[in-house]
Amino acid sequence: MSMVGNLRKVARLTRRHRRRVDLSHPARSPLGSAVVNCVIYRDGVRQPGTDTVEEAVRQVRKRGHGFVWLGLHEPTETQFARVAELFDLHPLAVEDAVVAHQRPKLESYGDVLFAVFKTVTYVEHERLTVTSEVVDTGEIMVFTGPDFVVTVRHGRHGSLGPLREDLEAEPEQLAKGPSAVLHAIADHVVDDYVSVTDAVQNDIDAVESDVFSPQGAKTADVGRIYQLKRELLELKRAVVPLARPLEALWTKPLRTVDPGIRAYFRDVADHLARVTEQITSFDALLDSILQARLAQVAVTQNEDARKITAWAAIIAVPTMVCGVYGMNFDHMPELRWTFGYPLVLGVIATACLLLHRNFKRKGWL
Repeated sequence: MSMVGNLRKVARLTRRHRRRVDLSHPARSPLGSAVVNCVIYRDGVRQPGTDTVEEAVRQVRKRGHGFVWLGLHEPTETQFARVAELFDLHPLAVEDAVVAHQRPKLESYGDVLFAVFKTVTYVEHERLTVTSEVVDTGEIMVFTGPDFVVTVRHGRHGSLGPLREDLEAEPEQLAKGPSAVLHAIADHVVDDYVSVTDAVQNDIDAVESDVFSPQGAKTADVGRIYQLKRELLELKRAVVPLARPLEALWTKPLRTVDPGIRAYFRDVADHLARVTEQITSFDALLDSILQARLAQVAVTQNEDARKITAWAAIIAVPTMVCGVYGMNFDHMPELRWTFGYPLVLGVIATACLLLHRNFKRKGWL
């Protein structure tokens, strides 16, 4: 059975036994272990907490004013099936939210928007190696409707707690509804892109200095450059696909997005464009650094080959002379001459010195 079928089955079972389950107690609620926070906002002001998510939804819909912000962290299929029922979420979006590993995107299902953001963080390291992790990624899925925001976070980072506090400090902005939360999350994610990109630039500068410094040209490792290029590709996969969703948010008149918020999405899109340009330039620069390092390796290998060839030529002289005089013939010139041995050594030494001088002059040694 597919995941969507499983989610629908769980939803049916939940509706069937709704009256048998005591959801007033957080420990008994099927959402308890996944809920990070559940808050009601009216006119941009945080309202007193409620015992359960269900109670928060009932209060908002009873008054017809305000919205619920439900934050979840890596919910299970069963847990999120209950959320899907409460907020009438589309099964396809529900499947994406549970499975994760999605590309950044924006989908509209009636009055509900489903947005996926890839979060990134810079992994600190003393020195870049061939196995260093530079960029760590996660995901934030956001469902926004007329009276709710559901955020689903996957990964070890990307906490929205500080973001929630910043929004609560600006009640006028938060009073614009769920689309204000969606903008704040998009802005927060893109700001992280800027910070990570700036940090990656320091690694690229360090690698570039190693490659083009006199000492680094001999010790710089191609594997480090390739590893950094792979990590940059991971960052690129998170950043580049987000351009189209942001463009849709500020160009298309979506019912869920407050008209006063649309201009803010354009500002976020401008910041994203800057990051995208940086990543593209970094990729091209790393290609150039990699090609330069490979050229240095080839030059070094050529120099080594020339040195080996030069020494082989020098060694060939005594080898040849000794080979001639090592033949077992009775009648050979200077074979029984008293000064024959010193003369041969002198000839060998002179020939070797002349060859060494010639190779040294040509830069082979």
